[in-house]
Parts: sequence; C-alpha cells; structure tokens
Amino acid sequence: MSVQVHPTAIVAKGAELADGVEIGPFCVVGGKVRIGPGTKLKSHVVVDGSTEIGAQNQIWPFAALGGPPQHLAYRGEDTRLVIGDGNIIREHATMNLGTVQGGGVTSVGSNGLYMIESHVGHDCIVGDNVVMTKQATLGGHCHVGDFVMVGGLAAVHQYCRVGRYAFIGGLAAVVKDVIPYGSVWGNHAHLEGLNLVGLKRRGFSRDTINTLRAAYRLLFADEGTFQERLEDTAETFGDSSEVMEILDFIRADANRPLCLPEREV
Repeated sequence: MSVQVHPTAIVAKGAELADGVEIGPFCVVGGKVRIGPGTKLKSHVVVDGSTEIGAQNQIWPFAALGGPPQHLAYRGEDTRLVIGDGNIIREHATMNLGTVQGGGVTSVGSNGLYMIESHVGHDCIVGDNVVMTKQATLGGHCHVGDFVMVGGLAAVHQYCRVGRYAFIGGLAAVVKDVIPYGSVWGNHAHLEGLNLVGLKRRGFSRDTINTLRAAYRLLFADEGTFQERLEDTAETFGDSSEVMEILDFIRADANRPLCLPEREV
C-alpha cells in the first residue's frame, strides 16, 4: 500500500508516514510526527510536535494534535503525544503534548471516540475504548481508565483520576476522583451510584452487578467511619475482583479527594 498525500497538504521533511496513510486536503504534518499504517487525516488536520499516532485512526477536519501544552511553565521542551490505534478523532478535537514537569508524555489509548471539540490536556493518561462526547474536557495530568464515558460539556479538573467503566454525566464539573464503575453528575459532581447501564452494555453478569451494588451500599453507608467501611467491604467482598478494583483505586492515592454520594444510598 502506498502513502497518499493530497497536493494541497504540507508534510514537513522528517515526518514518517507508514503504508496506507492518507493525508487529505490542506493538512499540515510536522517534521517530528510519526503516523502508523492506515491512518487517515480527512482534511485541514494539524499534527505537530513529537507526536506518534498508531494504526487505523480516523482524524477529521480541524483536529489539532501535538500542539504545545497549555501550561505557563512550558519553554518549548521536546515533549511528546502518543496516540494508539483505531481511534476516531472528530472535528476540532485537541490533544496537547506533555510537559517536563508532568513526565513529558500525553498518552491516549486505542479504539476511542473523541467527539467534536473534545480536549485532552497535557500529561493526561487515557485508556482504551474511552468516549469523550461533544466538548468534553480533561485538564492536565488526568488519569482516565478504560471504557470511561465523559458526557457532553463535562470537565474533569487537573490531576483527577477516573476509574475504569465510570460514567461522567453531561455538564458535570469533576473536581474529585471517580471510583471505577461509578456514575457522577452535577456541578460540582457527586456520586450518583454505579454505571449500571454501562456495565450491562459491556456484558457484566447479573451476579457481578449485584455484588457491586451490595458493596457500594456498604462502602457508602452512614454507619461508622469511611476507613472502617473500607475494611468491612474488603472483608465481605474480597473475592470480587471488581470490588477490590474500587478499593485499590481508593487506597492508591489517599491524598486525593473522592466523589461521594450527595444523599443516602
């Protein structure tokens, strides 16, 4: 398979384009860019900086990938953006390079959908099969697990962690960490329960979902301290890998605030 570059596109010397890459009209590709097999830039796409894009991605008009981080301490260091395979990146979506202060790499996984005007900030680590809907935004240094869905116009504050299979409702302002399998809403966002719709769609069994619901009730009940409930949940549901994933997520960074229910569960 050959590389196809439209006559109006600009591809800088040094850019590496694998077999089957298509660069559409009026695209601009910088000299430090590497693009994997079968990836297509539709038109008017800008890819700059030390950006590596994997195979079979579809990138739509006016997306801007690998631009400098929106960080006042950035001084032009050679930081990176790494994007996996099979993503759909729609119009006006933006993904920025990392910063030296944040480890130097912004990482986006595979098989995600990044809708119009969504934004992945500097130094974010984003998993596979993530959906960011219209104008959803990740501030710098966010960690987002696999199969997370971020609703339209929602914003995740810098340094927040979002666990696997979590759901963030539209317009939510997330300033605290979101547990795996959780569902958060509101401004500021609070925990509404488990992402039951997402769990069913992803094929989790009824028994697994019921176990998660029982563990959720125990963990966020009114009785005792949170630490006591954490220990009780681990003792009661220690055989459930999904429940332990939630507990391990909470324990992994005790300094981070956690999204909690707004009312009794």
